[in-house]
Amino acid sequence: MSDTKTFKRHAGLVDRMANTLGLDLEEAMFEGRMDTDDVSDAVLSCTGCAHPDECENWLNKRAGSSRAGAPPERCRNADLFERLMHGGHA
Repeated sequence: MSDTKTFKRHAGLVDRMANTLGLDLEEAMFEGRMDTDDVSDAVLSCTGCAHPDECENWLNKRAGSSRAGAPPERCRNADLFERLMHGGHA
């Protein structure tokens, strides 16, 4: 997969994961709880995951349902999402 395709895929996964967890990353940036570097770091961390298909399946199973209470354990950004879900900073 090309670098651009990989980056776009994982950027989409990070965004979908945040939305599934009830997080709005743009709002978190507006509130000063994270910045664009934090989002870029999350996407780059995600690109290092060897299991993006599992993540996509996890997200697809939760599409249209109530928000998930926690990210999957394998998520490389689980700590970030947990902090943001509890009102913390990136």
